[in-house]
Amino acid sequence: MKQKRLLFFACPITLPLDMTAIRGMMRQVCFTLPLVLLISITAFAQQNGVISGKVIDGATRLSLPGATLRVNVGNRYTVSSQTGEYEFLGVPAGTYEVLVNYLGYPSQTKTVTVAAGENSRIDFQLDPSDTQLSEVIIMGDRLRSQASALNQQKNNANISNVISSDQVGRFPDANIGDALKRVPGIAMQNDQGEARDIIIRGLAPELNSVTLNGDRIPSAEGDNRRVQMDLIPADMIQTIVVNKTLTPDMDADAIGGSVDLITRASPNGQRISATLSGGYNPIREKALYTGGFVYGNRFANDAIGIVLSGSYNNNDYGSDNIEATWVQDSHGNTYVRQQDIRKYDVQRIRRSLSGAFDFRLSENHTLTANAMYNWRDDLENRFRFRVDNVSPTYSESNPTQIVGYTGRVGRELKGGASGRNKNRRLETQQVQNYSLRGDHLLGSSIDMDWATSFSTASEKKPNERYALFRSGGFPVSFNGDNNFPLYSVSGDQMGLGFNEITEGNGFTREKEFGAKLNFRVPLSVIDDQKGRLRFGGRLRLKTKIRDDVAYEYEPIDESAFASIGNVQTVTFAKPLLMGDAFVPGTFMAPQFLGGLALTDASQFEEEAIPDDYLMENYDASERIYAGYLRWDQDFSNQFSVIVGARLEHTGIKYTGNVIEDEEDLLGTRTIQNSYTNIFPNLTFKYTPAESLVLRGAFTTALARPNYYALAPYLSVIPGSDAEIYAGNPDLNATYAYNGDLMIENYFKSIGLVSGGIFYKRLNDFIYTFVDQQYTTDKFAADFPSESNPIAPGETWQFTQMRNGSTVNLYGFEVAFQRQLDFLPGKFFRGLGIYANYTYVASNAKGVTDEDGNERDDISLPGTAPHMLNGSISWENSRFSLRASAHYTAAYLDELAATSFDDAYYDEQFFLDVNASYKVQRNMRIFAEANNLTNQPLRYYQGVRSRTMQAEYYRPRFNIGVKLDL
Repeated sequence: MKQKRLLFFACPITLPLDMTAIRGMMRQVCFTLPLVLLISITAFAQQNGVISGKVIDGATRLSLPGATLRVNVGNRYTVSSQTGEYEFLGVPAGTYEVLVNYLGYPSQTKTVTVAAGENSRIDFQLDPSDTQLSEVIIMGDRLRSQASALNQQKNNANISNVISSDQVGRFPDANIGDALKRVPGIAMQNDQGEARDIIIRGLAPELNSVTLNGDRIPSAEGDNRRVQMDLIPADMIQTIVVNKTLTPDMDADAIGGSVDLITRASPNGQRISATLSGGYNPIREKALYTGGFVYGNRFANDAIGIVLSGSYNNNDYGSDNIEATWVQDSHGNTYVRQQDIRKYDVQRIRRSLSGAFDFRLSENHTLTANAMYNWRDDLENRFRFRVDNVSPTYSESNPTQIVGYTGRVGRELKGGASGRNKNRRLETQQVQNYSLRGDHLLGSSIDMDWATSFSTASEKKPNERYALFRSGGFPVSFNGDNNFPLYSVSGDQMGLGFNEITEGNGFTREKEFGAKLNFRVPLSVIDDQKGRLRFGGRLRLKTKIRDDVAYEYEPIDESAFASIGNVQTVTFAKPLLMGDAFVPGTFMAPQFLGGLALTDASQFEEEAIPDDYLMENYDASERIYAGYLRWDQDFSNQFSVIVGARLEHTGIKYTGNVIEDEEDLLGTRTIQNSYTNIFPNLTFKYTPAESLVLRGAFTTALARPNYYALAPYLSVIPGSDAEIYAGNPDLNATYAYNGDLMIENYFKSIGLVSGGIFYKRLNDFIYTFVDQQYTTDKFAADFPSESNPIAPGETWQFTQMRNGSTVNLYGFEVAFQRQLDFLPGKFFRGLGIYANYTYVASNAKGVTDEDGNERDDISLPGTAPHMLNGSISWENSRFSLRASAHYTAAYLDELAATSFDDAYYDEQFFLDVNASYKVQRNMRIFAEANNLTNQPLRYYQGVRSRTMQAEYYRPRFNIGVKLDL
């Protein structure tokens, strides 16, 4: 028996829970209750019928999601889906009026007659173009997309933000990550100048989830659960929904929030569109190219729909980078132990294909199939000049004063084999998703849907090569600038001696099979008020492996590689963006390294280097079973509540390697574990006026540990390093209690002003534990079945992911967006404003330092205290111009053993501008400029004046044409 602490309606209680009993209860809930409900409802359904149909834009023939439809009897209403479809269940036979409301469009009413046991279909076409009413504005193409997003956001049951594809297109964002940073409460971590990892309301990427059409997207990286947002082009997505609170029918592993990427659905008629553009990257004076297409249509009397889309992006650029590692000596002097100058040449080629198909078998039965394939090649050369092993020289008269330094100097090339690698390191990431869904009306009062999906993500690094020339004993001098640290080297570096050539092959793959079944039936305890009961189950089967290997190659003819001066080289004499003193210098030429026949035994001796990969490799599998109950009840025309709970059972099996002396594989460790969580949920919505919405939520969620953190590996590194690295299969999932309150006011002229507060309490959060005083007794306690490498009296450094105690996180957010159509004059009516601000604060408990003492005043890593987005635009029927800004304040990124070694992600401010001009009805030209502030990616160590990394990219420019036929 285990004691589990639960929260129901925000009231903590303690229950003795037996896991076998819980699984039994779950089976009873998932099978017995639905069976009873279905039997009792079947008889009731025979007296009623169904009203269903679709809401579309009459001018564009595009579906209108988020429309509110009401029947003129009682408080009966529903909201149209992503495809514009709607339905009313359990409507008594008779004649009714159905009213549809949509922001920016005139309302419309139609009459329908319902017969018992039948589905009465009625469609709506809304068109504001020739209508002038007091409650609407005359709206062109530029506002239709904003209206679609705001209608969905307004009518969602939970707290969310919605962005439509046309809104994404109005910002100069090439991938989904860059588009998401415009959302309130969202910050992005960059990789090579592109937004990659998402932070929602200050919570790190591992605490959030990303789905594609409701299905989880696996991670292509080997050690975490992060979804690489720069993998997916922005123009492949129809709608982005950021769910900041959960309902019981949603997967629970999203403490910060859940991002649902919704692909294009089949249109209501033929649609053909294309984009073609080209651009310029000043940092390497190279070009970028982008192309995209969309084709959609309906066939067989509209019973079959299809939409196909594709995207291609080729970006040839790079970055200038410096890095430093800071230390303190026993006298309190701070200096740089290791310093790099790095020049990156990068080419990213992004390809994406997607298709959606729907088959209307009858008025009551529809099948939908979706597929998406994303493939990105990342080709990179890195030229790294490094000064490391720096030792200070002290004054003879004052032994505490540093008067000079000596260090080791190295010049390393990262590249790859010739051929497909193009003499560069090739990193290929692929993400695929395939799904099949069925929507069925079982009688007039039972709605059922089911779905199956298969997703896979992989990362391959074939023939990744490194060549290093290095020598020690150089006198080096420090420039004294902590913001741009640099060691200057005295002496001829062309004599740097050969150190090593290595080649590695990396492979990571994650697979997930998912299945779900949902039912929805009318259930109201109040006459003339809407009530719905939803229940269902969910299955997720996940596997992940990382299988890397690496070899070192010694040349048979040592004289040919005696020094860097003996091989073919390339020299970079142009200073990097940090200043004239930052000159990369001379390196082995990439084509020379790529052309070496390393596997030819007559030229090179091959030897495996297991310390590079044995600790990294693992095999993992997870099984997640879930069931839920969700009851939606309106208590009046203004007040509604969602109450329910979700139960998830997780089973894991992980295998890792046990390694001694970095390279001796002693065997493997396999760990199996399981746990069950209950997630109570309470959400309410109050609409005192048609345009005003007040939302509140008390929810629970969890975040499972990263795969590699759970892998039961153990790596012992004796000698001067004396380090032990270990996985932790005993890590608990982080469990969170969340409270949210949001108020929104929607303008009839297509706009929004909103404000909200939120609070989260995280139990068992995960952090990196470092113990620099690890003894033989501690090892024996942690690993009783393993041989003890630590002798009595010795102390080693031990690193492992561990659970902290609690985190309290709170904040608020405000947002405003509106066309300033209320201002006088034609010019001012074309102005639009989009702005949002989020504040987040946190305090973490249970983090210990190297001496075992709890650290005070620690914030949760990833918690950016200030996030601000703003844009101002001007548009008319032909021309649009927009300037967009994004700001994120500095925040703690990674905890270390001491505050001196903590890593911080520095503040960032981006400024982007884009413009477009409609040449004719179906053709528009556009121009974009990104990162006009030349914002670097910067980390600092401990305090802001100590730069750990500063990487610059320069702006990017693009111009193109869009066709929409």
